[in-house]
Amino acid sequence: MTIYVPADAAAKALGAEAVARAVSDEAAKRGLPVTLVRNGSRGAVWLEPLLEVATPDGRIAFGPVTAADVPALFDAEFGAHPTALGLTEDIPWLKRQTRITFARCGLTDPLSLPDYEAHGGLSGLRRAVGMTGAAIVEEVTASGLRGRGGAGFPTGIKWKTVHDAVAPQKYVVANADEGDSGTFADRMLMEGDPFCLIEGMAIAALAVGATRGYIYSRSEYPDANRVMQAAIEIARGADLLGPSVLGSGRAFELELRVGAGAYVCGEETSLLNSLEGKRGVVRAKPPIPALEGLFGQPTIVNNVLSLATVPAILAHGGAWYAEFGHGRSRGTMPLQIAGNVKRGGLFEAAFGLSLGEIVEDIGGGTASGRPVKAVQVGGPLGAYFPRALFDTPFGYEDYAGKGGLIGHAGIVVFDETADMLAQARFALEFCAIESCGKCTPCRLGAVRGVETVDRIARGDATAVPLLKDLCNTMKLGSLCALGGFTPYPVMSALTHFPEDFQTAREAAE
Repeated sequence: MTIYVPADAAAKALGAEAVARAVSDEAAKRGLPVTLVRNGSRGAVWLEPLLEVATPDGRIAFGPVTAADVPALFDAEFGAHPTALGLTEDIPWLKRQTRITFARCGLTDPLSLPDYEAHGGLSGLRRAVGMTGAAIVEEVTASGLRGRGGAGFPTGIKWKTVHDAVAPQKYVVANADEGDSGTFADRMLMEGDPFCLIEGMAIAALAVGATRGYIYSRSEYPDANRVMQAAIEIARGADLLGPSVLGSGRAFELELRVGAGAYVCGEETSLLNSLEGKRGVVRAKPPIPALEGLFGQPTIVNNVLSLATVPAILAHGGAWYAEFGHGRSRGTMPLQIAGNVKRGGLFEAAFGLSLGEIVEDIGGGTASGRPVKAVQVGGPLGAYFPRALFDTPFGYEDYAGKGGLIGHAGIVVFDETADMLAQARFALEFCAIESCGKCTPCRLGAVRGVETVDRIARGDATAVPLLKDLCNTMKLGSLCALGGFTPYPVMSALTHFPEDFQTAREAAE
């Protein structure tokens, strides 16, 4: 009997370690030959810990499972039980997804290379080895893939710039500094399917002629870092890395670097400074990293999800990937649904779903049962959308047109008890704490912003125009997105929820 219990950090936080121990102990007590596989998470965090049992008809799921449930599950021979969910693949929340980037996550043993290959892994790299760099870049360009880290910049254009640059050394850097609230996709992928990221980075290296790569992770992700380091060693032993990738004669070496958790190091130039051993502060652009990046050399800097999508694109073709999506937003996006929501977790779907579908249908509405008041999309610097904007399709241009941004696709739900003035203040306070301090609009603007919101809360109506003017200055004058995007949550709260600001003034008066 093979039993799967996730070793994903979210599953562990909900009791997966105790469940795994209970399975091992119960099997030993009964003298049953049980193989326990610690897989990644399927992403249905609301069902974790999700225990699965392999059967001839497919895996059967049980969840949420506690350690106390395990003896009864063995007694029932993993049949009828209150936690029984049927075949995992038939669970409606999982069945309606379009899994491309996360196709293997939760399905395979994260550190089994044979398991990875058995489920389609390395197909993209094997094809890429026989292609020229220019052909690989063309395939990625044809896919319409855009950066999944926030900016949404076309991946093919970035790769072509690095490919065409003439330099003695080029680099590939994976931005795994996932610091946005309500986001966990990078962590889930590194813990549940690490070879996918390695394969994507190797393909990127072949595409642009890079010979070294770095994964920049954060110290808050100990499980992801442990799994990722182990996967790198396994990949090196299998010639996926080293002096001759899959016998191609082309070299690519990869190293994991762990940062100290500064939010600003999620910005690509701050990340590069940190990788070089310098203080994590933003660089002025130009020059862009694609021309003068790590150690002054041409560098691809892509988010984990962008790089992890590349293997599927090379395996199936850019045109295949471009068939999914909406408008100029091609392919799929791993939506991370969190906050006050009934069914939270990672849901991968093609671009185009409305925000209402995501929150009400997929997420099930609020966990509290109260009406949804606001949804923040794109992390702590994302705009707050009211119910009136629930018909907005999930796409880069659609959100930009409504004063929002998709970012890393973190979706945080708030019910009617949320105080939007307090949320606006939080955004400015967050920026003040996390600012690298290099540019004046961000460094001083956020501090003055907190003071200005406090004036409004004390009943000073004259501070409202000042807050708007301050946000405009930060948006247009900041060197990077930290200061430039902080006005999004502030202005959206002020625009869509003016009553919360008025109520605060009335209460002060």
